[in-house]
Amino acid sequence: MITIQLKPSCHPLAEYIYRLEQGEALLKNSPNNVLEVVGILKSYGMILDAYSRNLIYIAENQFLIIFPFFKNFNGEVSFPKLLDHWCHDRINFEYAEYCMKSMMWHGGGGLDKYLDTPEFKETAKQVIKAKFKNNFLMLALDKIFHEFLPEQIRMMSYYSSLGQFWRVMADIFLSLSDCYDKEEINSISQVVEHILDRLVKNANKPIYYQVIIFNKGYDIIPKSVGLTFLHDTAVPYIESIFFRGTPFLGTVSYNAQAYQIPQEQGLFTYGALYADPLSIGCAGIPPTLLMHDMRHYLPSYLHQFYQKSIRQEDDLLVKICQTFQKSMFCVMTAAIKSLAPYSLNTTKFEQRKINRAYLEMWMDRFLDSRLLITNQ
Repeated sequence: MITIQLKPSCHPLAEYIYRLEQGEALLKNSPNNVLEVVGILKSYGMILDAYSRNLIYIAENQFLIIFPFFKNFNGEVSFPKLLDHWCHDRINFEYAEYCMKSMMWHGGGGLDKYLDTPEFKETAKQVIKAKFKNNFLMLALDKIFHEFLPEQIRMMSYYSSLGQFWRVMADIFLSLSDCYDKEEINSISQVVEHILDRLVKNANKPIYYQVIIFNKGYDIIPKSVGLTFLHDTAVPYIESIFFRGTPFLGTVSYNAQAYQIPQEQGLFTYGALYADPLSIGCAGIPPTLLMHDMRHYLPSYLHQFYQKSIRQEDDLLVKICQTFQKSMFCVMTAAIKSLAPYSLNTTKFEQRKINRAYLEMWMDRFLDSRLLITNQ
């Protein structure tokens, strides 16, 4: 049987297209890269575990509470914990909310579409009536500003959905670390396969959201809507957080006449794959909060690896960001493979041709990313 070969790609990142077609990853394989990626994903998994629990707690227990002063305490309020909170001896849940709001703002996927349907609006009306049936002030507020409370319910839906998404991702990353500790993983390709297998396994996991008001359950996002993990949370998350993000205050001008921020959201390149690690080490930059959180949970072997560098821990947040970007290109490899029209190792010419166009589309988005720098 004669196999028809595809013409060489003319894309500037053709090398990475070939690597993906040959079963490799966007990040090159090396013992150090494996150590860094697995180590940072273990730390990230522990942080996502905390983030997801808090987001789900807020969605279920702080529903339509206008001033949720203790939303980050997960129902365990005490004076010592309050002191820790004030002294910032805690996980920075503000970053989780930054991601949630970025997803909500950029939209995309079935969740975004459902939250604009008449079905959701009718549910929101019923929930508002049930929640504030004896609160005439809030009912009057709802009549005057009729979009305010429904918008809060939309936001709570994103709290819950992102929490459910991160719950799965935390388990994936922590199980990856367990496999590495057992010496079952020793290459970047195996890291990607581990993530890919579990993305596929959870692809159709339902995303739903119910709140209890006066002992009665209300389905804000019913299971019958058919929202799923991969297409309705994972894909919008990749688009919003990996690629687009939001402009960081203090790094660009928000003055419209300065033209430093693109007019179209689709042109935003403030996501994790484009971030400058030097900026990440600065106060006021949202991902800096994440890097601070991961710093506390670095496995010993990754901490020792950083200490062997010239600056040791003087630029620790920058190192963590650089390693985090490496890990995200591994996650992106798994996502690209899971969303491909056909298996990337197919031998059928027409399928390979369609896959090639699909990969070139992704490479267009990586042109301004840190893909080349990460692989140096």
